[in-house]
Amino acid sequence: MLPEAAVIDHAVALLQAGELVAFPTETVYGLGADAANPAAVGRIFAAKGRPADHPLIVHLPADGYLDHWASDIPRQAWELTEAFWPGPLTLILRRARGIPSVVTGGQETIGLRVPAHPLALTLLRAFAEAGGGLGGLCGVAAPSANRFGRISPTEAAHVRAELGESVRLILDGGRCAVGIESTILDLSRGAGEAPRVLRPGAITPEQIATVIGRLPAVGSQPQDARADAVPRVPGALAAHYAPATPMRLLPATDIARLASAPATGRRCAVLCHSRMAAETAALLVRQLPADPTRYARELYAALRELDQSSAELIVVEEVPATAAWSAIADRLRRAACGAGGVGKCLPAA
Repeated sequence: MLPEAAVIDHAVALLQAGELVAFPTETVYGLGADAANPAAVGRIFAAKGRPADHPLIVHLPADGYLDHWASDIPRQAWELTEAFWPGPLTLILRRARGIPSVVTGGQETIGLRVPAHPLALTLLRAFAEAGGGLGGLCGVAAPSANRFGRISPTEAAHVRAELGESVRLILDGGRCAVGIESTILDLSRGAGEAPRVLRPGAITPEQIATVIGRLPAVGSQPQDARADAVPRVPGALAAHYAPATPMRLLPATDIARLASAPATGRRCAVLCHSRMAAETAALLVRQLPADPTRYARELYAALRELDQSSAELIVVEEVPATAAWSAIADRLRRAACGAGGVGKCLPAA
C-alpha cells in the first residue's frame, strides 16, 4: 500500500530542501538526496561514512530523463531501457555537462537507473512534477541506506536500526522483492568496446545479450587493463555487504565439523540452503530456499539476523557455481572478505 499523498509531498519537500529521505526499491532500500545538489549528496556520504571517490547511482522517474544526465548515449542504452526499465539494471554512461562531480565520484561517467518499486516511482515522479531539484534536474542519488560496506537493508526497520536520526524520513514499502543490488552495465567506452557487466545482479548477461545482440564482458578488468579503462562503480570493492561478525564460506560437507564448538572454540551461526544434520552444534541455523531468486530476496535479512545473534562466527554454505547463482556468490564472497572488519578473505578452515 502506498503512503498518503501528504507523506509523498513531505518527502519531496525534504528532498528539495537538501535533506535525506530513505525509500524502498525493488533491490534494496536507498538513501536518497537531490542528485543535483552537492550539499545534499554530501550528506549521503557523511551519513554512510562513504569515501568521496565512490560514485552514486542516480534514480530517474522514467527513461525520458536519461539524456538530462548522460551524453553520447549509444543506441544500445535505449534498447536496454526499453527492455528492462523500470527494473534492476544500472547503466554507466558518459555524464552530461553540468552534472555535479560529487555524485560521480569525480569521474566523467555516471550510473543511472529507473527502479521498479511502486513507492520509489511515486516519489520520483512526484519530485519531477514538483520541479525536481537544483537547476530543475529530476534525479535522486540513492546508494543503499546503510553504513558503508555493511549489509544492505531490505526492510525499513534495517534503515532505522543502522542510520537512525541521520535520515529525516523513511518511507516503508515492505520487504524488497529482489533483495540484492542492481546489475551494473558499462556502456561508456564507445561502440568499439563490448559492454561490460561490472556488478552482477538479477538481470543476467544472457538477458542483456537477447536485447543488444552480443554477450557483454563480465568483470572489472578489460584486456588493456588501463587504470582509467573501467569506471569505479558501487559494490565493486573486495570487501562489501559485510556483517560485523566474522564469516566463512564452506561446502555443506564441512559445515557440521566447523560449526561444532570443539572444532572452532567459537559459537557459530549457520546460513544454509541445504538441510543441516540435526546434530549440527550451531548456536543458530537459518535455512534459506534452494532457489536463487527466493534466496536473494531473503539473504540480507538473514545475515542481519545472524549478525545480531551472540555468534562469534557466521558459517555460510557455498552456493552452486552456476550462472543463476552468480550474483549471490558475488555478494557472499565480498561479505566474507569484509566480515568482522577483516578487510580480506578468510581461509576456509
